[in-house]
Amino acid sequence: MPGFHVEHFGCRAARADGEALSGRLRTAGNCLTQPVDANVVIVNTCSVTAEADRAARAYIRRTHRLNPGARIVVTGCYAQRAPEELAALAGVSAVIGNSHKALAPEIAQHLVAGASFTAAAAVDFVPTHSLLAGAAPVWVDDRFAHSFIEESPLAGDRHTRPNLKIQEGCSNRCTFCVIPQTRGPSRSLPRAAILRHIEEFVASGGNELVLSGINLGRWGRDLSPAPGAARLTLAALVREILENTPLPRLRLSSIEPMDWDQEMISLLREYGGSRLARHAHLPLQSGSDAVLRRMHRRYRPWHYAEKVAALIAAAGADLTLGADVMAGFPGESDAEFAETLDFIRALPFGYLHIFPFSPRPGTPGWQFHAASPVPHPAVEARIAALRTLASEKMHAHRQRFAGCSLEAITLHTPASLAAHGRTAALSENFLPLELEGCLPANRLVRVHPLRLTPGGALECAVQALP
Repeated sequence: MPGFHVEHFGCRAARADGEALSGRLRTAGNCLTQPVDANVVIVNTCSVTAEADRAARAYIRRTHRLNPGARIVVTGCYAQRAPEELAALAGVSAVIGNSHKALAPEIAQHLVAGASFTAAAAVDFVPTHSLLAGAAPVWVDDRFAHSFIEESPLAGDRHTRPNLKIQEGCSNRCTFCVIPQTRGPSRSLPRAAILRHIEEFVASGGNELVLSGINLGRWGRDLSPAPGAARLTLAALVREILENTPLPRLRLSSIEPMDWDQEMISLLREYGGSRLARHAHLPLQSGSDAVLRRMHRRYRPWHYAEKVAALIAAAGADLTLGADVMAGFPGESDAEFAETLDFIRALPFGYLHIFPFSPRPGTPGWQFHAASPVPHPAVEARIAALRTLASEKMHAHRQRFAGCSLEAITLHTPASLAAHGRTAALSENFLPLELEGCLPANRLVRVHPLRLTPGGALECAVQALP
């Protein structure tokens, strides 16, 4: 049986793309394998930072060195942004931008079968770029007409907490972000398709599903409602899922602060802790008003704080709050960074994703960086300060659950943990757990946290099984 491997880089929504691609290839009769044994290796890239680009290139070179016979297919954001750069790398057989990701399963299957693209007549679709000597064929344009992979059914008996990507692209114009270039404007998966996938997931034994998107809160705004029906919104979709499907637990991935409207917050009040996870990830980027303005973010620090207060009032103090924070945006002064630290200290974050500013070609931030870069030592010092603060807040948040009772779902446990007679799990409110005993994945359990492990997970006794 032909083998393939999908290597994921980047965000949850990008991983959903890779999982959908993998599902289509499985359905076609191929088996998932390790890259060293694969006929085709698909590299699902990110390009949000220069480091993400570098990591993808390094992986491609290493894969070609260890498995020179593998056909390497590169897709994702880096493939959209700089396709010719990737097409020239040794071992690459095809480059498929996000604009043509829906064709990726067919192109990969073509390569699994051992065919080539030396002649356009050999395939039912032609590359968008002419074949250059020594370079792989490229499928990229700026129309994004083939950007949604029609997801194969989500196998509830195989996947624990899979992602269902329901929204693609972003129409915001944050000055640091390349996503509008690499994924195009906001587009939504139709409501009927979403509900069908959820019904199939539950029927196959699924217990927890994550709704994801590049700008998830914008779902539905590009869709036309039925005559006489209300406009389509994420809140209305979530309510329909909770009221009209038997999905045991729904989790929402990152949602911009200003997209947490009153209807969304009301859903947390009604369903939080039962069928809707008490977990909210609100990108912050900076706690400085001046920096947020230079970033062209759509909120101010006080707006953000108001949303957090409303979320906690609705879901309770057991809500786990997460955020993305950027250090070293061009022109960020010591005083502006101090405002960010003070702002984070004042809010009950359970975790932070911290990263340095990375200038992306074609964005205003690229010019800002050329004119007013923050020195590298200062960026490193700010990252270190943020990590220290994040660690303090994470431990304080998790420690408070020792002695409580939590709902959780078991995960696919790493062999190193299973060898010690423990099971990896995730609480309903997004806390990493280690359970006493060995349990299969995808089980909903009630647990009693005992203490924090050195790695930051909560060690738990199992109280009840379904």
